[in-house]
Amino acid sequence: MNTAQQLAALVKQEFQDLLSRWRQQVRKLPCARHLDTPTLNDHIPTVLAELATALESDTGQTIPESLQEVESAPAHGVQRVEDGFDIEEVVAEYNILRGCIHDLGDRHGVSLQGKPFHVINRVFDHAIGLALQSYATQRAMEVQQRREEYLAFVAHDLRTPLSAISLAVRILELTIPEREIPPEAVKIFGALRRNVQQLETLVVKVLEENTNLKTDTGLKLEKREFDLWPFVESLIRDLNPLAMTSQTRLINQVPDDLMVFADASVLRRVFQNLIANAIKYTPEGEVTVGAKAQAAEESVECWVTDTGTGISKESLDRIFDKGETDPNSEGGFGLGLAIVKVFTEASGGKVTVESQEGIGSTFRFSLPNKIDL
Repeated sequence: MNTAQQLAALVKQEFQDLLSRWRQQVRKLPCARHLDTPTLNDHIPTVLAELATALESDTGQTIPESLQEVESAPAHGVQRVEDGFDIEEVVAEYNILRGCIHDLGDRHGVSLQGKPFHVINRVFDHAIGLALQSYATQRAMEVQQRREEYLAFVAHDLRTPLSAISLAVRILELTIPEREIPPEAVKIFGALRRNVQQLETLVVKVLEENTNLKTDTGLKLEKREFDLWPFVESLIRDLNPLAMTSQTRLINQVPDDLMVFADASVLRRVFQNLIANAIKYTPEGEVTVGAKAQAAEESVECWVTDTGTGISKESLDRIFDKGETDPNSEGGFGLGLAIVKVFTEASGGKVTVESQEGIGSTFRFSLPNKIDL
């Protein structure tokens, strides 16, 4: 029995001990500490079996040729993305196993020079290469997906202010007598309409191309303390042209002394989506925005209540899922309430809904209201 075969026999004989020694060292890696044994092991037992087979082989095949049918390493790379490993940790776990093999040979007086040395390096280098390739591909796909989804969310949120601008221009044209509109103003109104239409077309195109993405925004919040009443009042003023078209009354019932600690741009988008959605389903009714401090002012509860058509019981459980739209409504992409949920949870809060068909709906969301120390 040559040294390569001796090492192969030792790998088989000390199989479980090898895995145990490897796990003990790998658990020192930050992302491996929380993993249970089956998840940590993943395909490492397969790598050891492949190594033993390669050490026993007397064929003229190169090691990569003998392993070309094995798909465990690429799958391992994808698994380690899910486990939260960084790329250095993926390389480290293989090199730790390589070190365990060398220690095994030393303990039993088996020389790793010659064929054992080359086989060990080629097996592990081959596995590392395959795992890193799939790891890098998966990470790149996730980064691209997050970017595309964030673009879709931004594009969706642009629709409401664009509609408000378009309606405001139309209201101005209708309220000012035609003979009193200067020729220059007519040109400006026309330019505004054309540019808004172009922007709306671009927004729709972006939304159509990004409606099947996973939700993972990777938001970076910039929180600050500010007064909520004037914040909501400004938003209502901006959305009034949209409300006027359906004769919907917008009411601000936020206490004028209530302060919040939040990311203003994120909170604006949450309120904007909820209010715009309420206006859509509350023709000739009322949409009320309210808020109150809770639990020793450590959180704030906000709500948007409408007297609209309401939501069916069958739809309530799915209302915040992306892609869920009103089957009787045209032009929706099912992103508005999904954005509300994602942004609220990213801010450390939660969102709920209460509704009765024919009576109306109330969407509530809570936000932590303290500075993180």
